[in-house]
Amino acid sequence: MGLENAFANFARRDWQRDSAEGTVRMAVVGIGGFARNRALPAIGESEHCRTTTLVTSDPDRVASLAEDVGADRAIDYDAYLTGEAADAYDAVYIATPNATHGEYAIAAAERGKHVVCEKPLETNPEDAREVVDACADAGVVLMTAYRLQTEPAVRRTRDLIREGVLGEIVQVHGGFSHPLLEHSGPDTWRLDPELAGGGALVDLGIYPLNTVRFLLECDPTGVYARTHSSGEPFDRVDEHVAFQLEFPTGATASCTASFDAHASSRLELIGTDGMVSISSPFGGVVPQEMVVESGDVRMEYTGPPVDEVREEFDYFGYCVLTGTDPEPDGEDGLADLRVIEAAYESADSGRRIDLE
Repeated sequence: MGLENAFANFARRDWQRDSAEGTVRMAVVGIGGFARNRALPAIGESEHCRTTTLVTSDPDRVASLAEDVGADRAIDYDAYLTGEAADAYDAVYIATPNATHGEYAIAAAERGKHVVCEKPLETNPEDAREVVDACADAGVVLMTAYRLQTEPAVRRTRDLIREGVLGEIVQVHGGFSHPLLEHSGPDTWRLDPELAGGGALVDLGIYPLNTVRFLLECDPTGVYARTHSSGEPFDRVDEHVAFQLEFPTGATASCTASFDAHASSRLELIGTDGMVSISSPFGGVVPQEMVVESGDVRMEYTGPPVDEVREEFDYFGYCVLTGTDPEPDGEDGLADLRVIEAAYESADSGRRIDLE
């Protein structure tokens, strides 16, 4: 691949190899801000998915929302768990607090429903393994909702790496900070370790972690991490985290995340022959601005706007309808949780942790 051709047909869906006929009827479990503002509109715009059921603690409060998105009904969590309205949907999207993901995913699998679950898949590897096994036993699709794996700038970066445009990747730098309290109160579940499973690392650091694993197409062999919290309301979780990943290729990735810093995200990969930088890759709307250097050639590129959440649901629907195994499957989500667990062990012990 020459650098001049690297961005041809930038937004192509290279994962779409077969035609997909039909529609996947979705139950959206958990109607928080992201589900309302991003997921439900994306499902409404998608080619292969349609919302038919909302699952929430107070169905009456979402009656108008259900009408707006074309959902036939809204039910509470207990009704969902007992199988009420199960004939009205084919798959579920789970967007509840992390510690509840497993319960809702396993309930879906036991009724033969496909699952796309927000990251992290669960709060620990053991519970995540139960989700993976339940979906495998039921023969249903399980996808961890890593939307950046369907995002064009990230996929084109993987193309550059695969084609050797950057040489061998040596260093990766990734960071994601978000001032949590500007958007949530101090009683948010994200600051409850029992519900969240951790703090900035789990909620934000998982983005560079998963994206780097996706781009390098291998898992880290070691991790060293440090966390810091300044006090309430961050006293029970990590407010800030820095972690370094070592890969079997010899590459290292230095990543940071923060719940209490100016909103910012960045991703840069440096190889023996070049580098690539993606502007604001993790902040929810990727501006498609990239800088690539290869040898003496430097190119700046701005691609067309793409809603990566819609891409995610189109990809999920495509996988369900065609019987395709998604790349961000349950094992992918489980792999990240193993790294996160090791990172917290490293932060507690002050030493590097080997990853089997």
